[in-house]
Amino acid sequence: MRMSTEPKKRDVALVVDDSPETLRLLTDALDGAGMTVMVALDGASAMRIVDQITPDIVLLDAVMPGIDGFETCRRLKRDAGLANVPVIFMTGLAETEHIVRGLEAGGVDYVTKPIVIEEMLARIRVHLGNARLTQSARAALDVSGRFLFAVNRQGHVLWATPQAQKLLSDHHGTQADDFVLPPSLLQWLGQAKGKGSAKSQTASLPDNPQLRFYYMGETAPNEFLLRLSRESGTALPPEFTSELGLTTREGEVLAWLSKGKTNRDIAQILGLSPRTVDKHLEQIYAKLGVENRTAAAAIAANATRRNS
Repeated sequence: MRMSTEPKKRDVALVVDDSPETLRLLTDALDGAGMTVMVALDGASAMRIVDQITPDIVLLDAVMPGIDGFETCRRLKRDAGLANVPVIFMTGLAETEHIVRGLEAGGVDYVTKPIVIEEMLARIRVHLGNARLTQSARAALDVSGRFLFAVNRQGHVLWATPQAQKLLSDHHGTQADDFVLPPSLLQWLGQAKGKGSAKSQTASLPDNPQLRFYYMGETAPNEFLLRLSRESGTALPPEFTSELGLTTREGEVLAWLSKGKTNRDIAQILGLSPRTVDKHLEQIYAKLGVENRTAAAAIAANATRRNS
């Protein structure tokens, strides 16, 4: 078997600390571990660096002059391209309140000074591995046809599948990166995170009730997964849907099928994946006792006429 001769990509670490001794210690250790190291003496310098290159991981001193580490982390996390870059805080402050502040600002971990290099390298390996798994999962979602996106506690979009990006753009007239949950949806998100009733798991925009938001869960610290659906307001009459033994969703699928929509069209309209629409149609055909979409559409058309 032919072996690849391409050199392995070096992970890039950004170390932000106002102590030259700490910078020297970490630069030597990380370079020896095969990483490319960038350094910054303060938060402002760190922000200028990430404007030019995206690191794979950030090691961030909590207490610095000027912009402290907590605020630097918050600013980093506002950038959608950096939202999923792991940040490890370095601090001589072991009090719980400072640890909590770091995690709430978007950090994934913390180490106390003086730094134990072996421990730091072990934590870096773990968080780089977790970040790669997350990236792989998102890449899979991108090609799955799902209408999914994630926001932080402030309602800013961290990432979105192409399908969700298009739906937000079509319905809200803005790019996904520029979309922010309005106050009413931020309040709803807070309730949904608290595991309220099933009703609290879905909401819509006040000025656009067709666009529905479904809370799917917390996927990472300060990252909340939402699903989008474009509600049509079109379905078979409820009494007829019940008579045929169809669920509400199956009734919606059949109603759109009767209007000549393709499976892909129906998926786009209802915010489903094409595979899910296929599964619904299999159930519809079985319940109606038909073998194809033409026969199912005819039954739906007759039902609409009888109940109009």
